[in-house]
Amino acid sequence: MEQSVQTPMGTAPVGKLMRSMGLPIILSMMIQALYNIVDSAFVSNMTGGEAALNALTLAFPVQMLMVAVSIGTGVGVNVLVAKNLGQGDSEKAAQAAGNGLFLGLVLTLVFLVFGLTGVRPYAASQTANPEILALTITYLRICCVASFGIILFGIFEKLLQATGLAKFSTIAQIAGAVTNLVLDPIMIYGLLGCPALGITGAALATVLGQVVSFALALLFHLTANKLVKSGLAYVRPRGRIIRGIYRIGLPAILAQALMSLMTYGINRILVGVSEAMVTAYGLYYKLQQFVLFAAFGLRDAITPIVSFAHGMGSRSRITQGMKYGIGCTLTIMAVGMAVLLLFARPLWGLFGLSGATQALCVSAARVISLSFLFAGFNVALQGIFQAMDRGGSSLVLSVCRQILFVLPVAWGLARLVSPDLSNAWVVWLTFPIAEGLTAAIAGGLLVRLYQTAIRPMQPRAGNPADSPKKP
Repeated sequence: MEQSVQTPMGTAPVGKLMRSMGLPIILSMMIQALYNIVDSAFVSNMTGGEAALNALTLAFPVQMLMVAVSIGTGVGVNVLVAKNLGQGDSEKAAQAAGNGLFLGLVLTLVFLVFGLTGVRPYAASQTANPEILALTITYLRICCVASFGIILFGIFEKLLQATGLAKFSTIAQIAGAVTNLVLDPIMIYGLLGCPALGITGAALATVLGQVVSFALALLFHLTANKLVKSGLAYVRPRGRIIRGIYRIGLPAILAQALMSLMTYGINRILVGVSEAMVTAYGLYYKLQQFVLFAAFGLRDAITPIVSFAHGMGSRSRITQGMKYGIGCTLTIMAVGMAVLLLFARPLWGLFGLSGATQALCVSAARVISLSFLFAGFNVALQGIFQAMDRGGSSLVLSVCRQILFVLPVAWGLARLVSPDLSNAWVVWLTFPIAEGLTAAIAGGLLVRLYQTAIRPMQPRAGNPADSPKKP
């Protein structure tokens, strides 16, 4: 085996490494959340804005699924690359990166086919309103057919993060977001000589921003990611490596995909109560993602740090990564909760909503945000479990917090809502209940991980990270 690769991933203080990697990834994830908020803000102020917002809400689960498969595949590649580099095996790291690109191309083809054949039946399963149906099909078809930008960016973003180059993925993400922000009003409203394209313009601006992010991430990987070798030979699919990627990444994909399933299920439940509740939930969920995606960004910093330490066999760096990761995630979620509780009403005043829909958004913010501390703990542990090759534990948390403790509870609480929606807030209690119950399970799984895998760990010979300290 090659000599251990000396990088800050294995030598820098964990707290400093968490900050240097975490801040760019958090910024990158929050910018990713900005895509949907920007579309919603501009679309809400066009003619028929609430119908268009409803269409974006119905399309959102598929967009989340695209993110799920790209990010989940990227997580598997990220962990394999970081772990192999930690073990000093740069050849296996390069093969993992190349097979990640191959999988990204396959996923792009899958969503292209869905965009051409599956969008209409998907949209029709959620609404019978012909205006909303037509808007949903128009927007979602464009996003699926041109999905290569978001999917391949997800792969290369994780490759950059795996070697500590998160700042480059952030630059690429910012460039795409700025592209989307500039093009949205031009293409939606018809500025600077462009025809007014409405919701079609929103979709085109989104995919063009994603293409810009992908192109820059690819460029940065080829020019700056010196630890990972590139070449067509590494792209050749290898069953062993693909199985390894999805052994780690499949729980992450399912975790993200469950978010899509949860949103789809909640939409189906709420549409039976009121279309205004669907619009309110969809808009709240997108704004909430600024907070959740910040936690996801920190989770994505925790994962390669703990995974690299796992590859080194460094118990001290694993436990430090866990401590800093959980503490920082809880801090982010506490700040997000305070902001939403204090500023719920002015935030939703930015959108062109009716008074009733705005009131539903405000009640959602004030009730659902109470779940944020539990959610932060759960998200941090999902990253830790993935890094320690405990993808099954990560998946258990995802199933609990997004399906098992959500859809049945939401269905039951929706039955209690009165026709005038005066007590609609009871439905939002679903989320504090689900996150709280999941946090109790997560704590038990963390104790078992520490007792069975971390505490018995013996320092590896020659490993400076676990060497006895001089007095």
